[in-house]
Amino acid sequence: MGNAQVASVPPKSAPRFRLDQRFMYPMLATAILVTGQISFKFLTSPVGTIMGIIAAIVVEIVFSLIFVKKLPILTSAYLSGVSVGILVQATTIWPYMFCAAVAILSKYLIRLDGRHIWNPSNLGIVTLLLVAPAYASTLGAQAGNNYVAVAGIWLVGCLTINRIKRFHICFTYAAFFLLFAALRAVILGHYVANESFMQEAAPITGPMYQLFVFFMITDPKTTVKSWKGQVLVAFLVAFLENIFRIYGTLASPPDGTLGNIVATHAPYFALTIMGPTALLLEIRSNRAAKRLKLAVQHA
Repeated sequence: MGNAQVASVPPKSAPRFRLDQRFMYPMLATAILVTGQISFKFLTSPVGTIMGIIAAIVVEIVFSLIFVKKLPILTSAYLSGVSVGILVQATTIWPYMFCAAVAILSKYLIRLDGRHIWNPSNLGIVTLLLVAPAYASTLGAQAGNNYVAVAGIWLVGCLTINRIKRFHICFTYAAFFLLFAALRAVILGHYVANESFMQEAAPITGPMYQLFVFFMITDPKTTVKSWKGQVLVAFLVAFLENIFRIYGTLASPPDGTLGNIVATHAPYFALTIMGPTALLLEIRSNRAAKRLKLAVQHA
């Protein structure tokens, strides 16, 4: 028997480790939580934060078993709980748990064509502000004084968001936020003493805006599908927030009124209005396209 030549087979390269994108948001949120607490001590109630996370996870499990008939992956619930835990400020525990529960419930109870309409954390916070403004507020839009920590979070956040192809949303919102901050400084400078661009732009360096920019406006489940649509919505959120802020300063609505609540928490209310409006228009467009396709097929 002759010597058979055996073709050499190149050794298989070891599989590259790839982190599941579902875990990138929770990891970034945890980094903001830990870094922010160490650097800024912004948590009003660490116990409330923990209870908010637990409430989100429990509600997620219960309603997934009811509606989907299986145990859920808990990354979304954890992210909502962390976001609520960071952003809510209250002296008692129940606002954290209430806000987290509303956030998760909205995913199951407010749906259209298989999609939930509002970003869960955003809707939970807005609901809490509207029904219990005397018992809870949100993390102030103050600037961080530890610029190394702020720069680190923004660097990691931008790299993470770029990897999941959402950086254009963050960039658009941040760019127009700064542009509108300059506009407000000019407009309000005629009415408010010592008004400056730095004063108007400073909030975007704080933990509140880190969560808002990286998680709420980029949420894949509640953003429109097209790149142009995402950019347009980010601009409109920044634009409406700017209107609310100008109104809050010039009109000076009394504390506790709806106008004051909206102006004080402008980014949340701007997203609550613009995000669902864009999604509903997209869903309507998709339905029309499907009807047209069916009509052509049956013609």
